[in-house]
Amino acid sequence: MAQHDYNIANQTASDARTDINNVLEAIATNNSGTGVPTATFPNQWFYDTDDQLLKIRNNTTTTYLNVGYIDQTNGFEVLDDTHVVNTSGTQTGLLGDQLEATWTTGTGTTESLVSPAKLKAAAEAVVQGQGLGVNQTWQNLTSSRAQNTTYQNTTGKPIFIALSATISGDATMSLLVSPNSDMSSSVTVDRTSDIDDPSGVQSIIPNNTYYKASVSTSISSLYWAELR
Repeated sequence: MAQHDYNIANQTASDARTDINNVLEAIATNNSGTGVPTATFPNQWFYDTDDQLLKIRNNTTTTYLNVGYIDQTNGFEVLDDTHVVNTSGTQTGLLGDQLEATWTTGTGTTESLVSPAKLKAAAEAVVQGQGLGVNQTWQNLTSSRAQNTTYQNTTGKPIFIALSATISGDATMSLLVSPNSDMSSSVTVDRTSDIDDPSGVQSIIPNNTYYKASVSTSISSLYWAELR
């Protein structure tokens, strides 16, 4: 461990030899020591023996930048939150941890390391937020639903609906879904017909999707339940 001011002053030959050897030792040991070298230069290496950090001086010689941690047993170790960049210096990733909220909300776009625990939490957050049947209950909506009327799922997650009714004569009941409020692009996902006997239709309704129980003629005893 050695540091030097990198100035070989006029002196006797033997002293100059000692001074030069001290300079070489400072170079060889990366200016290592317990404190910052007195004489600093742009892009100068410095190994902090107290913190075990390898550092380099910035171009304007105003501060030292951490390069890596030197474990005296395991060797060089990358510091947390080390940026991964391309040859232009643009960050493309991160060698380090990120807040669990970043993973559970799925809002982060920076590539980085993730622990198994946070991966598990993120997966559970997706299931809790979008999984059909998770934190949902069956609700009787018969009193607020009617045939041939368009409704929209605005719950933020998929729901499941089940309808039953007494269908007479040649009547049919079709369950239609559509991305449009006017049902112009509707698809029939279930259909039933019967004579004087309860019959039903059911389907999963994705979020923001419009749905309608389309009935050809009058039906009776309509029962409408939704898992939401």
